[in-house]
Amino acid sequence: MSSALILHHYPSSPFSEKIRLALGYKQLAWKSVIVPSVAPKPDVVALTGGYRRTPFLQVGADIYCDTALIFDVLEHLQPAPTLYPPHLKGVCRVFAQWADSSLFWAAMAYNLQPQGAAALFANLPPAAAQAFGEDRKAMSSGMQRLRPADATSAYRSYLRRIAHMVEEHDFLFGAEPCAADFAAYHPLWFTRHCVPVMAGILQATPAVLEWMDRMAALGHGRMEKFSAQDAITVAAGAEPLPVAGEAFQDDHGIALGSNVTVTAESFGLEPTEGELVAATRTRYTLRRTDPRAGTVHVHFPRIGYALKATP
Repeated sequence: MSSALILHHYPSSPFSEKIRLALGYKQLAWKSVIVPSVAPKPDVVALTGGYRRTPFLQVGADIYCDTALIFDVLEHLQPAPTLYPPHLKGVCRVFAQWADSSLFWAAMAYNLQPQGAAALFANLPPAAAQAFGEDRKAMSSGMQRLRPADATSAYRSYLRRIAHMVEEHDFLFGAEPCAADFAAYHPLWFTRHCVPVMAGILQATPAVLEWMDRMAALGHGRMEKFSAQDAITVAAGAEPLPVAGEAFQDDHGIALGSNVTVTAESFGLEPTEGELVAATRTRYTLRRTDPRAGTVHVHFPRIGYALKATP
């Protein structure tokens, strides 16, 4: 039970769709915990210690934050089919980082302009739309956000660039999907499936729609419903994986064993505090104890996150 993959997500979360499809591509079994789309998220914070972006992956008492790190975990657990083909290791990571940032924010600024937002919340009470807006405003505090007209222009250009790639191959870089495909797909999926009233922008690039159909056909793997309380019970009954012996890369002058915070560089700036027990070439690991979840290790990628010693 403790080694099961537990994905904490919600249906309309685009970054969650990125991971659901990767689970499908690798034909993995996983447990599905649905989390709230807005704060408060007490069951989330019991596991992450503060981080509340969606999704995150739980394996026993190990909590993996950020989809870039989750991809690395899935690749380690099941190397084939690979998300990182050897000849594309660098380029698909660089492309995925662009897609998860520049493409994502242009797409979402386009998707959630008034007509799209009205459609997204059409079947919910007005208070739900207001709560979502206030929550995302708080999470994006200090971020420079695109205006809808500028976002529309950028999104159109980005779609043409993706079309140029998938006119040549079934997937972005060849006959098989890689990490880049999943990262580029999820903001477009949101346009097509969550705010279909905005999906007309995709019609100018039929090759993109055909590629999206190929991506969707990968499916979501073997999913089983699971409760948040059961996930917390799993964490409480498990021991985090050992980190002793992992190579320590110190770029901050912060020793292992120090009390630290890790915070996203942009969007969702809630810090997670704990004891720094690993700082490898690619990630940080914090040990923290929660009254409900017990002792857990919370893992973050180095890229996109700031490590600071606590006073």
